[in-house]
Amino acid sequence: MVRAIVSGAAGRMGGRIIHLLEAADGIALAGALEQPGHPRIGRDVGEITGLPQKGIPVSSSLAEVLPRGDVLIEFTHPEPTLAHLKEVAAAGKAMVIGTTGLTPEQVEELKDLAGKTRVVFAPNMSVGVNLMFKVVENIAKVLQEGYDVEIVEAHHRLKKDAPSGTALKLAQIIAQTLGRDLEKVAVYGRKGITGERPHDEIGIMTVRAGDIVGEHTVTFCGIGERLEIIHRAHNRDNFARGAVRAAQWIVAQPPGLYDMQDVLGLK
Repeated sequence: MVRAIVSGAAGRMGGRIIHLLEAADGIALAGALEQPGHPRIGRDVGEITGLPQKGIPVSSSLAEVLPRGDVLIEFTHPEPTLAHLKEVAAAGKAMVIGTTGLTPEQVEELKDLAGKTRVVFAPNMSVGVNLMFKVVENIAKVLQEGYDVEIVEAHHRLKKDAPSGTALKLAQIIAQTLGRDLEKVAVYGRKGITGERPHDEIGIMTVRAGDIVGEHTVTFCGIGERLEIIHRAHNRDNFARGAVRAAQWIVAQPPGLYDMQDVLGLK
């Protein structure tokens, strides 16, 4: 039985992960973590997530709960995620990271720490989105030149980072496949007299509105036709379900950094 600890247990994603852990076979909740000062510290995790009493109080200390688990699942913010990864690596545990908004420097730090333990790091844990990553790579290989690439992502008004980690991952995959430097060709917004669109440009546009869970559209537009690949998340369960699957998988892997393509066997 895999024993999982959930960081951000009182949040939207944390709550859904805990619900899906409850329903999954071969894995169980062993601990719940929240940031110091959170009003739900000390309360039973079942009580705050709408489940029966679990006998697991929400803790503010990873050091306190880490010995109980095999893997930490984290969907929070960059700074606490990296701090927790240091503790996880030192303890020889595994970690599943769905946190987005990390800077390039933070990603490099994460990669360095991941080499000391076992980590799944992915901007999106959805099975459908990870299949989308594979599909757009194959499309880009075939279409190559002559098709303009545009990415549009939409999320709820409370999302703090933009563009989404998923949109950036899509852009990175396409740019790498086409042999382009994303830092040079990415455009994140347009206004005024922009001139003709450069042939190698990759547009990444952001929408923030209401309670949109997550939508990503990749358009390959040529002369006389366009191809659109769309993924729409109806709720957070697809992300949470992928995180649980990743947690079950990572505990048996050798040290290293993995993503959902590894978990799903798409590489």
